[in-house]
Amino acid sequence: MARPDPSVAAGPRTLAPIRIVGLHGGQCFGDEAARALAGADVVVGAARMHDALAERGETPPGERIDLRDPLSEMLDLCEARRAGGQTVAVLAGGDPGFFGIERIMVGRFGTDVEVHPAPSSVSLAFARARIPWDDAAVVSVHGRSLEAALPRVVAAPKVAVLVSGSMPPEAVGRALLEADAPHRHAWVMSRLGESDESVVRTDLAGLAGGSFDPLSVLLLTVDGQPIAPEAVIAWGRPEGEFAHRDGMITKSEVRAAALSKLQLHGSATMWDLGAGSGSVSVEAARLAPGLRVFAVERNPTDCDRIRNNAGGLAVTVIEGTAPGCLIELPDPDRVFVGGGGIETLAAAAARLRAGGVIAATFAVVGRALAAVELLHDHGIGAEMVQLAVSRARSIGPGRELRLVAENPVFVVSGATAGNRTQVSR
Repeated sequence: MARPDPSVAAGPRTLAPIRIVGLHGGQCFGDEAARALAGADVVVGAARMHDALAERGETPPGERIDLRDPLSEMLDLCEARRAGGQTVAVLAGGDPGFFGIERIMVGRFGTDVEVHPAPSSVSLAFARARIPWDDAAVVSVHGRSLEAALPRVVAAPKVAVLVSGSMPPEAVGRALLEADAPHRHAWVMSRLGESDESVVRTDLAGLAGGSFDPLSVLLLTVDGQPIAPEAVIAWGRPEGEFAHRDGMITKSEVRAAALSKLQLHGSATMWDLGAGSGSVSVEAARLAPGLRVFAVERNPTDCDRIRNNAGGLAVTVIEGTAPGCLIELPDPDRVFVGGGGIETLAAAAARLRAGGVIAATFAVVGRALAAVELLHDHGIGAEMVQLAVSRARSIGPGRELRLVAENPVFVVSGATAGNRTQVSR
């Protein structure tokens, strides 16, 4: 009787995960990270990372493979070696999940990736500058367009910029000078954690006129004292904080309700149609750093007010009449309609991306009901609420108060389904 094939009897072979190990100054962090390197048959990484391990006398016993472009070849190599039964470790700088190689590796291998991070270069940079960074923005121009990233950098009072060989610190400095950025202080942190680490503190002019190592993190702050105040999240700010024309501004309580309906996030594109003073645009940009806001207004004087109220925030003002002027704008994820009527609401609803949210305000109940019907016709589940606000007013010289009712406002809002098909523009 023939013996069974042992390879068949054993079932499918379980492959070891691909382990990404973050390094800082040639050192990994944690016992599990050390075991991942020590147990790897193959260690893939940039030559400088292998050399940094060797300088510390911590060269892993596995085969050294220097990482080279294109990354697709490295991914193929990892897959082939792993399929051949070898254990693979990949070296990364700092935290591989922070603008690092983890995204690419997980995209290829999914849950077969195991990650052992070190401190990120951004956390190290802020530590060297002794600046808390829980309220800071982080922007990368490493392999990304500086033109697209520049509005986010300009709008952020405290920001770290990840640079590259093609976009070094001085190139970012020149672009910031041309954009009249508000930042007064700049730090260039080069080769963090290495033996030749350097920290240079300067201003935008010194940054633009200098020559710096592209292996750097750039920090920028507006204020002379960079220590962060207690973080405050606030919306529905008083009307007095915004320049406006004859009361043509979304009242603070209505604005707060509308913003809560919009469910803002930093990777979205937002339209504010009939923007008036721009109060909704300004608050949205403050609440969700990275949000791309287009404030559409037909009155040229009001457009100037919006720019002044925005004060460097990432708000793009479009002077024109909706819906005609919307043709060239990117499709929105979020829309607020404060003016322009049903025709404008219809145009916005037709362009709203899958999973998008739209909100509109009306002073007349008939128009609000028409808006609900219109959104339903566009496949958007709509709801309507009435906001009736009364404000306390003083009576005479004493402390007695009376309530004065504001005109009621109707807020209509809804969201598209997540699988809605959109036409690319």
